[in-house]
Amino acid sequence: MTETDPRAVAPTNPIVSVACVTQDRPRDVAALIDELRSQTDPVASLCLVDAGRTALDEAALREQIAGAFKLHYRRSVANLGGAGGFSLAILTALASGADQVWLMDDDAHPEDPDCLRVLRTAARERGLAVVSPLIVAPQDHDLLSFPFRLDGGITHRREDLVPLGFIDSYANFFNGALMDESVFFRVGLPDLKLFLRGDEVDFLVRLRKSGLPFGTVTTTAVSHPPGWDEEHVVIPGRLQVLIPPGEFKQRHFFRNRGYVSWRYKRVVQLGADVIGYPAHYLKNRDLTGLLTWARLYGNGIRGRGFGGPR
Repeated sequence: MTETDPRAVAPTNPIVSVACVTQDRPRDVAALIDELRSQTDPVASLCLVDAGRTALDEAALREQIAGAFKLHYRRSVANLGGAGGFSLAILTALASGADQVWLMDDDAHPEDPDCLRVLRTAARERGLAVVSPLIVAPQDHDLLSFPFRLDGGITHRREDLVPLGFIDSYANFFNGALMDESVFFRVGLPDLKLFLRGDEVDFLVRLRKSGLPFGTVTTTAVSHPPGWDEEHVVIPGRLQVLIPPGEFKQRHFFRNRGYVSWRYKRVVQLGADVIGYPAHYLKNRDLTGLLTWARLYGNGIRGRGFGGPR
C-alpha cells in the first residue's frame, strides 16, 4: 500500500459521523434526521452546529433521534459562515471518534436508505479517500441541482451522468460527501477566511493537490435545493455565470472566486470569468453591477476585503 492509499489504515467497520451546519431551519433538520435514521448502514452520530438566530430545541431533537444514533449539538452564537461552521462540525466528528465523516447541509438529505451503503461500498472497493453522490433537485430528482460540465457543454440532466457510474476527481463536498478522517490531516479544514461561498472550490483544489483518490458515484444521490436562479446564461450550453441573490452573498462570492482562481492559477476559470461577467452585465446594461463585480473580484485577486459578518 502507498502512503496516499486510505485502505492502508482503514478499519474493517468504520464509524460514520454526520457533520452538519444549520441556521434557522428546524424543519429541514428534522427531515434530515428522519432520512439518517432510515439508512441501511448505521450512522454513529450527528454532529450538528447550530448558528441560527434562534437555537433549535435540543430536547426535541434528541427525542426524534430516540437512540438511533448520538447527537453532538454545538451552539454557535457567532456566525462562523459555512467554512467555519463545517470546520467546527468536522472537528466535533473527529473528536467523537469518527473514522469517516459524512458532510451534509441542513437542507439536504439522502435520496434513499441505501445512499450511505453505496458510498461506503464505492470508497472501500475503489480505495477512495472521498466519495460523493450526485446532487439532485427535491422537486425533480431527474434534474441536477448544480450545473455539470460534460463533453464541453453544460448539463442539468441526471440521465447524462448515471451511465458513467463513477466520475474521477470530482465531488460536491458539503452536500453528501463521505470523507475518510485522514483527509483532514492531509488537506486540512475548510478555510475560515473564505467564510461563505468558494470554500468548497478551495477545498477541491487542495484535495487534488494532495494526490488522495476521490470521485463521485452516479448511482446514488442527495437531495438539495437547486441553485438554478443563480445561473445566468452568456452562451447557451457553453458559458454561464453565477450570481447569488443579495449584496451579502455576492460580496463574499465574488471576492472568494477571485481569490481562489488567482491563488491557484485556475486559468480556464479566470478566462471564463473575465469574459462571462462583463458580457452578462453589459448585455443587461448594468454598469453598477459590472463595477461592483470588478471591485470585489479584484479585491479577491489582491487578497483584500476578508473578514466575517462584523
